[in-house]
Amino acid sequence: MTTTTIRVSVKTRDALHELAHTAGIPMQQVLEQAIETYRRQRLLAEANVAYAALREDAVAWDDLARERSAWDVALADGLEHR
Repeated sequence: MTTTTIRVSVKTRDALHELAHTAGIPMQQVLEQAIETYRRQRLLAEANVAYAALREDAVAWDDLARERSAWDVALADGLEHR
């Protein structure tokens, strides 16, 4: 794996060190996990904003509800889930 160096504050470095020590994992892994968690939170927040905007548009929201209803029949197709 290729690596690079980044600058962080002493406070951040100390927090990374403490978290890594407590978890028994390298600081790099703590940072990678934190970034992935943050990325997922951002994705969900953006999806929530998009759904809120969609909900404000009654026609678009009704279209979505109809589409969901159309797909609901696929759940009762009698096929076993694997």
